[in-house]
Amino acid sequence: MHVESVQVELRPRTAWEAMELGNALVRRHAAAIWGPWLACALPLFLAVNAAAWALDRLWLAALALWWLAPLLDRIPLFVLSRAVFGAAPRMQQTLAAQLRWGWRPMLGVLTWRRFSPWRAVALPVALLEGLTGPALAQRRRLLVDGVGGHALLLALVGLMFVGVLVLSLVSLVLLFVPAELLSESARAMWALITQHPPRWAQVLGNLALWLAIGLVAPFQVGAGFGLYLNRRTQLEAWDLEIAFRRLRARIVPAASTFAVALLAGLLLAAGPSQAQQAPADDPLAPTKTWTPEDRDRKTDAAAVSLQDVFDDQLAPEGDFGEAVERAYADPLLDHRRIERRWKPKARDEAARDRSALDPGAFAAIAQAIALIAEYGLWIVFGLIVLALALTARRWWPWMRDGLAAPDEASEIVVDAAPPLPEALPDDLVTTARTLWRAGQRRRALALLYRGSVEAMAERAGVTLVPGATEAQCLRASRRLPDVGDRDAFAGMVRVWQRAAYGGRLPDDAGFEALVAQLAPRFGWAC
Repeated sequence: MHVESVQVELRPRTAWEAMELGNALVRRHAAAIWGPWLACALPLFLAVNAAAWALDRLWLAALALWWLAPLLDRIPLFVLSRAVFGAAPRMQQTLAAQLRWGWRPMLGVLTWRRFSPWRAVALPVALLEGLTGPALAQRRRLLVDGVGGHALLLALVGLMFVGVLVLSLVSLVLLFVPAELLSESARAMWALITQHPPRWAQVLGNLALWLAIGLVAPFQVGAGFGLYLNRRTQLEAWDLEIAFRRLRARIVPAASTFAVALLAGLLLAAGPSQAQQAPADDPLAPTKTWTPEDRDRKTDAAAVSLQDVFDDQLAPEGDFGEAVERAYADPLLDHRRIERRWKPKARDEAARDRSALDPGAFAAIAQAIALIAEYGLWIVFGLIVLALALTARRWWPWMRDGLAAPDEASEIVVDAAPPLPEALPDDLVTTARTLWRAGQRRRALALLYRGSVEAMAERAGVTLVPGATEAQCLRASRRLPDVGDRDAFAGMVRVWQRAAYGGRLPDDAGFEALVAQLAPRFGWAC
């Protein structure tokens, strides 16, 4: 991992800023992420649903797709890890890398760490750093520490987004249903989903779940990768390292030029000095051999010159040892280092004596709380057993009857058929108005609705099944030859639906307007 080639600004950020950085990277490299994701997700979706279809257990396909979703998290992580430290990989490179990259940690991700809320932060540690065993566990704990709460919140928000998207895709169908048919269509869709749904509906539900996971998962991985980069920046000071490397890259060319100039200057300065020291009359004289007498004379001359120059500053011979000790005491000249470690402090006799004293009532309270905490489950279990024993006379007969063998089947009793709906009155309008004035407004509207349905079926020449719904009646009313009759019947259905399902009854004027509209259309006497 070449830190100096990073393509984003690495600096210590808050956890929220780090997750936003990861989401920005996902948006920037969306094509490089979702292209390979779709190429890998589509065969996996088809294979899992085909196997579940063969077993006639399509709900297993939804569970398997959700469980195998971390396998595809390697794709956005691979793209982001390469794009941050270089150019984003092409689709062929990403697909080829999935055959050999990041398979070893998947065993833990798909088994005991499948429900880990910190998977988005821990996955880059396992796939990008190449650690195994205790080193990987220690590294994972180090990087997750400090952002565990944010990673947990990220996982919960991701699950909520997946649920919202699935419900949105299911509810999208209702947007294309006419308003007058909305309630009936909603009930039909709910029955289709909950009561023995067909296979094609289950496959569409699995597809909605898979699409929602595919839309949300890359953003979760990107946010986790942003937290990972931020933690490494905080722990390893990547921002300072990058700054120093860039500074070195700017200084090295100038430093080499300065070193060459300095060396040339030293050579030029050394040449004239040596020329002055050489004898002027015999520059090619051979090297003189020194004798011991000459060396002693030279030493005496040097001593005399030092005494002449530093007469009042030379220290006595006795102070030489002190000067050496001061030199060794200088921390800049000492190669030793001091390490400080925490060790358990030994308890002396006085501390033991103090601990032996009776602290009073607070110690008794603390011991009681500790006893309750230690044996709390057993105490609760004992209380439950005691409560069951005291109330046995109430629940034991009921349980004994439930555990007893079932009685023999009794004789089949045939009940009378439910009564048929009452016939419509001869003067339907007068009866409806009487019910309306008596306060039975819902019954009055029901009477008008029944009369309208029978009149519509007779004029349209259709036969309605018993218990036909409003939607079926509206479809049958399309055969009415007169447009005015169709509009009048549709208005009656809307008023009845508002009253039956919404509890919204018309006022007196609205009721009279409805009667005035229906009576001449269906031949009722006013």
